[in-house]
Amino acid sequence: MQKRKLGNNGLEVSALGFGCMGLNFLDGKGLDKKEAITLLRNAVERGVNFFDTAEAYGPYTNEEIVGEGLKPYRKDVVIATKFGCKDASPAVGLDSRPETIRAVTEASLKRLKTDYIDLLYQHRVDPYVPIEEVAGTVKDLIQEGKVKYFGLSEAGVKTIRKAHSVQPVSALQSEYSLFWREPEDEIIPTLEELGIGFVPFSPLGKGFLTGAINTKLEAVDRRNVLPRFTEENIKANWVLVKALSEIAQEKNVTTGQLALAWLLAQKSWIAPIPGTTKLHRLEENIASTNIILTQDELANIDITVKGITLAGDRYPEFLAKQIDK
Repeated sequence: MQKRKLGNNGLEVSALGFGCMGLNFLDGKGLDKKEAITLLRNAVERGVNFFDTAEAYGPYTNEEIVGEGLKPYRKDVVIATKFGCKDASPAVGLDSRPETIRAVTEASLKRLKTDYIDLLYQHRVDPYVPIEEVAGTVKDLIQEGKVKYFGLSEAGVKTIRKAHSVQPVSALQSEYSLFWREPEDEIIPTLEELGIGFVPFSPLGKGFLTGAINTKLEAVDRRNVLPRFTEENIKANWVLVKALSEIAQEKNVTTGQLALAWLLAQKSWIAPIPGTTKLHRLEENIASTNIILTQDELANIDITVKGITLAGDRYPEFLAKQIDK
């Protein structure tokens, strides 16, 4: 698989990464530990070297799975994890105090079975801790050899600039897909200006763009808290999937592959991190890196999507409050 550079400090990752959250955290089912480890190793063997986790996924158990699964490949993979949620839970609140960052980092190192973290993100911007203080703490961890690169997640332009002035930011992780294009307004131009890579999470619209979600979700599915995934909004937004599937059929690819290929075509420094629990979906996702979209095809996708108004907010109010502007 081709590699992509994130930021100007030497971080290089596979064009497509692997979002590990869903292995045990997303839809209420997940995989058992052995199955999850097998899938992670299948990803490595197929060229994926970029894996994203967080202490909040579980909490804690996702890091343990990733640590054990990737231990045989440690020198060949890039592991990203995150700090910033109080008691490892976004629902409880935020905490990016320097002492918390250090404590979380030490605990993550143990769970990940490693002596360094490749990419350490602030999970959400903490309004009560100056971002310069956060960046300074991560800078110290980098100098100590415990962290290699600094990242932010769901940060706004002002925060990105302030953090970058203290410790160069290698990557921003935020939601971006044909289901959510807001980063195109201010975020992407800023990242391009500063030389920061972009790691879109939910590049398949939390599974919606695959076409696999066309009815009410199961009760255990964590996406039930998201306004866009009410039964009514799923039905309303199906027009997007239908339109994209028609374009995908003409290209002889799946709708999910079209969505990933579109993301990869936006910038050379974008590395999406789709997640899955199924080997055939992993292989389908990886195959998207070989799909070339012409300028006419990209323009057609753009016109089609911009002509569709999607229903439902991205997050419920308690999570929306944690998004930096």
